[in-house]
Amino acid sequence: MTTRAATAATVLITGASGFVGLALAEHLLARGDHVVGYDLAPPPAIALRAFAALPGRFEAVRGDVRDAAAIGRALRDHGVERAVLLAALTADAARERATPQAIFEVNVGGVLAALDAAASAGVARVVLGSSGAVYGASGYATTTPLDELDTPLRPEGLYGISKQAAEAAAARLAMLHGIDLRIGRLGTCFGPWEAATGARDTLSAPWQVLHHARQGRAVRLPRDSRRDWLYVRDAATALAALLDAPALPTPVHHLSAGFEWSLGQWCDRVADWYPGFEWRIDGASGDAGAATDDAVLVDCYGPRDRASLSIRRLCADTGFVPRYDLPRAAADFHAWLAATAA
Repeated sequence: MTTRAATAATVLITGASGFVGLALAEHLLARGDHVVGYDLAPPPAIALRAFAALPGRFEAVRGDVRDAAAIGRALRDHGVERAVLLAALTADAARERATPQAIFEVNVGGVLAALDAAASAGVARVVLGSSGAVYGASGYATTTPLDELDTPLRPEGLYGISKQAAEAAAARLAMLHGIDLRIGRLGTCFGPWEAATGARDTLSAPWQVLHHARQGRAVRLPRDSRRDWLYVRDAATALAALLDAPALPTPVHHLSAGFEWSLGQWCDRVADWYPGFEWRIDGASGDAGAATDDAVLVDCYGPRDRASLSIRRLCADTGFVPRYDLPRAAADFHAWLAATAA
């Protein structure tokens, strides 16, 4: 099931060939919207085949998110009414050391270029995809779900710092141009369309587990990480809810799952699909799984887990209801993998 806008709209998505961009495009096309996918990389052929079977219309535009003139042409040429800004470099420490300037050129400069283009083209409503990474140290200081208005922003990595900067700069530019800006701080996504494209260094731990299982490799977990993992179909529904809402009392909302589960629980599901799959938790004993000594270590990107993101405001303000807890997400993902492998 998908949410439905009152009338079909023409929506431009920057970063449309990325993980969340593809999921959002699929969601909007399923309800009949016209989607203009703006990205330097072409959409994968498998996505184009899936999109062609949906009621909406998809058009891909190749372009650099930092090029305001090119974005402006895409907006005007296709009669775009709304835009969703998802283009980003999700950087790990290696990219931070190697190309710190590029992270800000895309994550901040690309947002400002798109807003400038939107203002020139008369696009009145823009959704900015941000991240829970803006909380940084604040997210590790508590186990209470984080609130958008009360939790201090204390990002630690350049990705989170760039996202905080993009939010602040976008809010200022939107005010100057009279753009209705909605900011959605995404939780940790996983699910269909996630892939190692080179733009996203921090591939989700559930994806890593599944990837290695499909390759016949055992895995080790550094800990039994427990998070509010966000299935990407719920992420797309939440972004669409922000896009559709006629008015919002606050500009910033969390886009997260509303459910928590552990990587161990995910490994058990994956083992049902791949009976030879072995896994273990480092330092654990008993029923924590078993794996050979050459098992691959899953990267959880730090020694601890961030507190969950409260979605109370999103649900109250937009009517969003998350649908994919672990059993439903696992069943849908397994079915999608089977269908796309055929």
